[in-house]
Formats: sequence, C-alpha cells, structure tokens
Amino acid sequence: MKLIPRFSVLLSCKINLSAQAMKNIAIFASGSGTNAERISQYFKDKSQVSIKLILTNNTKAGVLDRAAKLGIPSLVFSRSDFYESEAVMNRLQAEKIDWIILAGFLWLVPSNLLRAYPNRVVNIHPALLPNYGGKGMYGMRVHEAVVASGDKESGITIHYVNENYDEGQVIFQAKVGIDASDQPQDLAAKIHELEYANFPVVIEKLLNEE
Repeated sequence: MKLIPRFSVLLSCKINLSAQAMKNIAIFASGSGTNAERISQYFKDKSQVSIKLILTNNTKAGVLDRAAKLGIPSLVFSRSDFYESEAVMNRLQAEKIDWIILAGFLWLVPSNLLRAYPNRVVNIHPALLPNYGGKGMYGMRVHEAVVASGDKESGITIHYVNENYDEGQVIFQAKVGIDASDQPQDLAAKIHELEYANFPVVIEKLLNEE
C-alpha cells in the first residue's frame, strides 16, 4: 500500500476476493454518511461484495440521501426497534447480512446483534484509541479534545465492536501529525482523509481473511 502524503499508515493489505463467496454488508450511520458513501463506491464494482442495506437511527440523516443516490435500500429505526424488539435483526437476516459496518453510528450495539455477528461488527473511531474514546466522544468533540490537549498526532482506529463504547479489539490504526496552527476543523479534515483512504481497504482485508 502506498503511503498517503503526510500520513503514516500502520498496515499493509493484500486483497484477493475472487475465489470467495458473496459477502453481504450492512452499514449503520447516524449522520451525513460520507464514509458509508465511500465504502459503497469502493465495493460497487467488486463482484464478491454487496452493500445490501444502509441503516440509520436518524430520520434526518444525510446518509439517507446518499443511499438513495447510490440505489441502496435504507432503513430508519427507532430506539425501541433497536433495543426492545427484533425488528432490526429480522431485516438483517432477511437481507442475509454477513458483516455489519458502523460508519459514524452513535448508539451502542445491543447484545443480540453482537451474539448474531461475533467479530463481524466493525467500527471506525476518529482518534487513536484507547485515547479519546467512550460515550459522547464522537465527531468534532474528539478533535476539539485532541487539539486542546496539545497532542502532536492523532489518527483513526478501526476495531471490532463489543458491549462497551470503543473498547473492542483494535484491527488497524493510522496516524497523522498535528501542526501547531491546526484548529479542530483542520484536524477533522485530515482524519476524514485517513478514513476515506483506509476504511474500505481494511474492510476488504477482513473479508479476504475470513
């Protein structure tokens, strides 16, 4: 893998899905859905991977418009759908979903989904865990905390999901330097570039290794 200018990438991925069976992916997102869109575009022409469904807990999420433009079915669910019924699980099973990808999804994943998809629920976090993780640490809140701390670098963490926020086993991390003049929005732009460049590739590597 080529290094992105100014970024230090900590994992090299060799990809070969040609001999494997079709893998169906569901993406969960709560916001604009830029990562969901990048992932969907990355796998668009790959015959062994299908983005079957995009799900959100937010009726106003921008990811719904992105899903429509991409021609991918979407599902909006409520808190009770997610935590008090099998509505979401039933839809995932109907679509024969193999992997769940969290791309800016803000709710804790319930235990019934984790049991149904052991080591097949993957999240991306916009910092170098275990730092700057946990409940309430997402989006610009993370970047504001990192810049305020005076840290010289930040990055992304891709990890398996467990019963606690941001505590699952780390799969991949990539770093980026923080300039003295960087504001939270500057750091956010750098982190987005890391996410877009690495998240789809790491997902593909996980599918390839299965």
